[in-house]
Amino acid sequence: MLDLHSIESSLLDKRLKGYPFDADPCAVRDIDARGWNVLRGDLPFPLAVLRESALDHNLRWMADFAAASGVLLAPHGKTTMAPQLFDRQLRAGAWGMTLANMQQVDLCVDLGLRKIIVANQLAGRLDVEHAGRLQERHPDLQLFFLVDSPAQLRLISEVAAQGNFRRPCTVLLELGVPDGRTGCRDMDEALDLARQVAASGHAVLAGVECYEALHLRADSEADRPLVEEQLDRMHRFALQCDAERLFGLPEIILSAGGSAVFDLVARGLPLALSKPVLPILRSGCYVTHDSGFYERFVQLLLARTDPAWRQRGGLHPALEVWVQVQSRPEPGLAILAMGKRDASYDLGMPAPLRWAREGEVKNAGSGWTITRMNDQHAYLALPADAPLQVGDLVACGISHPCTTFDKWRWLPLVNDAYDVTGACRTFF
Repeated sequence: MLDLHSIESSLLDKRLKGYPFDADPCAVRDIDARGWNVLRGDLPFPLAVLRESALDHNLRWMADFAAASGVLLAPHGKTTMAPQLFDRQLRAGAWGMTLANMQQVDLCVDLGLRKIIVANQLAGRLDVEHAGRLQERHPDLQLFFLVDSPAQLRLISEVAAQGNFRRPCTVLLELGVPDGRTGCRDMDEALDLARQVAASGHAVLAGVECYEALHLRADSEADRPLVEEQLDRMHRFALQCDAERLFGLPEIILSAGGSAVFDLVARGLPLALSKPVLPILRSGCYVTHDSGFYERFVQLLLARTDPAWRQRGGLHPALEVWVQVQSRPEPGLAILAMGKRDASYDLGMPAPLRWAREGEVKNAGSGWTITRMNDQHAYLALPADAPLQVGDLVACGISHPCTTFDKWRWLPLVNDAYDVTGACRTFF
């Protein structure tokens, strides 16, 4: 697990958005002793919070799902960049963590993380040098990153030779799709690259990776064959690499999985090869889930799965942004004091869930919809006779947690009564 002492002992203060203006600085580990409550207005708004009960549910749910599916979890940490949440994911059974760049890797290695997939190519000399140095400093570090070109392999070999690294870089060959992102498009070119990696002396082929979520349509009939074709291609490629003995470690990693159709990935990822296979799912958003984009996909997942999972229900949204009503300038409009600086908007607007006045919480009314946002304002369309007044609080669920977390340097943890029970720091 992670050593969180430096984070738990770090100070929060009024320079951070969401921290009370007149409160003394407080160590992260001592926030619960302040006795703050969101509904009472003890903290300034807007305020992003994490609901403890939903976090706990999601951690148990995903751990059970992975175990039942026969896959391992390396959740993508770029979703939250919150090591305290990483630690919870690891304690819930995650094999390791996925990260996006070497800054994130460096942070997590310092905290004690030792199993890391970098779901990106390292294309810069400094990045490859630092990866090599981390492996030299930490003999128990298992660090994997992606490769998809001979040019990148040449850079790895040059840097490793100049650094006289004793350990080779461990890489996963990425398979891409037409009109996609990174990854080898042509199978023959991918096999040739795999052979070059195996013969390089400075890199070891540890497995194969792909990302299936670029062309999804939130339509099971369309998405299922797309994912199955990608995984079938990965399997054929892995079988050929295995037949040629190109994999250089005792275990072979096969990894895929965003947060949208992870059930389809989990079902098709495992494969029998000549060595033990680690089928690793990299979904990251499950830990907080959302109230929009990913919720739609999880509902499709439940419709595809067996009755026991449907009866159990899906993931719960843990991330909310609470905001005050700033103005009621027209009968069918409320302006909320929250904008693009506070909540995600790239995969849908925030969704009003509840509202509160003097501590009493009620569900948001039918037809309450945020239609657009400016930097600091949100436009809430609602019926003309809606009871919302200036100063009332509105709890908004978000769509796409990744681009809400990066707007906050800390988030209060709250119980179901919205008492502040802890603090979660982020490191973007």
